[in-house]
Amino acid sequence: MGDMRDLPLGFADPVGDAQIAFRAALSALSRPGEAVQCRASAPTVQGLMPATAALLLALTDHETPVWWARTEPAQWLQFHTGAPSVVRPDEAVFAVVAQDLAVPDLTRLNAGTDEAPERSATLVFELPSFDGGVCTEWSGPGLREPKVMHLAGVSPGFWAQWQRNHAGFPSGVDVFFVCGRQLVGLPRTTRVQRREGR
Repeated sequence: MGDMRDLPLGFADPVGDAQIAFRAALSALSRPGEAVQCRASAPTVQGLMPATAALLLALTDHETPVWWARTEPAQWLQFHTGAPSVVRPDEAVFAVVAQDLAVPDLTRLNAGTDEAPERSATLVFELPSFDGGVCTEWSGPGLREPKVMHLAGVSPGFWAQWQRNHAGFPSGVDVFFVCGRQLVGLPRTTRVQRREGR
């Protein structure tokens, strides 16, 4: 393990910033498809967007193992929250995929069970933009009417996997899409269908 003095700092205000990030996460999941600004003073961490860093600082601890598609920030997070890293996606409570990296098949993540759905994993997926991608229509709890989304950087195959994930409710994976300091929540209760055009 390298010199801990070289690791980026955590939150400037550990209690206040964690509360801000936690509220942003709840807001994003309760209002699927709405871009929520994460105003916590997240540090600059190589390989992580600010909102990703804030979510992980606020939501992980020594009992929440993390699977990384890019491992550079793993030591930083373990130092600040105690969150261990795991090699297999199915062992993770959080799976973190940096921009431009491939997302593991959702079936490789822990979906929990019908008896214990709260044990499922959450995917944190960084994107270059919340616009410019394939056209999808979101519907379900938290949405008064269907919402059209065009998330850039999400492969069409992901949405086929998501339909299977949604069909498994109450078990299933939840997702935070992150771009810079913003996040969009996609809870397992949300139905997503591909659409043509814009």
